[in-house]
Amino acid sequence: MRQLPSPWMNEELELLRESARRFIATEITPHEDEWNERQYVDRDLWRKAGAAGLLCTDVAEEYGGGGATFAHEAVILEEQAYAGNTSWAKGVHEIVAHYIEAYGTEEQKRRWLPPMAAGEMVGAIAMTEPGTGSDLQAVRTRAERRGDDYVINGSKTFISNGYHCDLLIIVCKTDTTVPGAKGVSLIVAETRDLPGFKRGRLLKKLGQKGQDTAELFFEDMRVPVANLLGGEEGKGFYQLMNQLPRERLIIAVGAIAVIEAALHHTLNYVRERKAFGHRILDFQNTRFKLAERQTEAYIGRLFVDHCVQRMLEGTLDAPTASMAKWWTTQKQCEIIDECLQFFGGYGYMLEYPIARMYADARVQKIYGGTNEIMKELIARTFG
Repeated sequence: MRQLPSPWMNEELELLRESARRFIATEITPHEDEWNERQYVDRDLWRKAGAAGLLCTDVAEEYGGGGATFAHEAVILEEQAYAGNTSWAKGVHEIVAHYIEAYGTEEQKRRWLPPMAAGEMVGAIAMTEPGTGSDLQAVRTRAERRGDDYVINGSKTFISNGYHCDLLIIVCKTDTTVPGAKGVSLIVAETRDLPGFKRGRLLKKLGQKGQDTAELFFEDMRVPVANLLGGEEGKGFYQLMNQLPRERLIIAVGAIAVIEAALHHTLNYVRERKAFGHRILDFQNTRFKLAERQTEAYIGRLFVDHCVQRMLEGTLDAPTASMAKWWTTQKQCEIIDECLQFFGGYGYMLEYPIARMYADARVQKIYGGTNEIMKELIARTFG
């Protein structure tokens, strides 16, 4: 469904693309309806993905990963998007792995990354709280040090992989005497049979219904001080800000791939569907609208490929990642909405991919930092 070749693609990545496509077709697509009904994927999917080499592909080999690059992650994310797969929150798992690889102590990396790469541990990150949204400086979850443990109290919501997670990075306050971001730390909890850790209800969502999204609660939950990410308090906000460009590029990679998929499905439909004795594609309105959207898809693909190249070079900055996130997700929603219109009443039926794309797209403008926050981050560069 790609409209343009990417300059960062090569033969190795094409082989990975084929492998990812086969895995998704075999292990994910046949189960999507079941997972959408119950709101979470099979736990064994993670282990199968690990065995297939599809997890932590760009984590160093010494920590159990594939030792590859962000391009390898991008290829897998694109194939998920082309297949219409939103149930498997692999992207979140990878974000967690990169927090650990970037900031963890040597012991933390060797302890947690190999089981994440194998799919034996599923990662999640608990940022959002009821009432805080994108304002991470305002978190109310507290971690009080008592001897060799932190005692954590608080709650989080909208947590992807919240149902399955074995390894949870918690954004919390370790020092309430200092204002804002200065007292924020990241603490990693191994959640299996952890006293004081409670998973709340699975949240019913507008889209991405098969992806488990849960509330989490911490009540006098004890986590070893050794699980403080990086071993130094007060570094959490810095760690978050430095990893968010990668998260936002992941969202943009998925967004442009979904745009390409939406146009592919729509073009196939308007070539075959007739109205008033003519193909829908033969009407000038259809041709002009799709010409506009195809142009936007080309622009988006070129920009995302530019960002991926900069990520590979280590030069992707936060404002550029913010541009990619807000623009592609905004266009994703606009283009899918316009494409759906060409399907008429069928576009409103969930058996058609375009309807599922419409429902799944809306959250893209919200998570990873709202698009309004993205524009604020860009505007700060103006001086």
